[in-house]
Amino acid sequence: MERTYIESTMITSIGYDFSQAILEIEFKSNRQLWQYFDVPEYIWYEFESALSIGKYFHANIRGRYTENRVG
Repeated sequence: MERTYIESTMITSIGYDFSQAILEIEFKSNRQLWQYFDVPEYIWYEFESALSIGKYFHANIRGRYTENRVG
């Protein structure tokens, strides 16, 4: 999946697979890559355009979707 590098103190890059509704996030603290499943498209658009990516992640993604660490 192609990811976009972003300006965030918490997150390095984000990506979204529209055909499978998978959100992918690379975190800065440990360089781990996580996938979040069945994430609606509107969440992706809100997430990528949020003023604070980290705050949006904690409020709207973390703990709400099935997740899996990649690698």
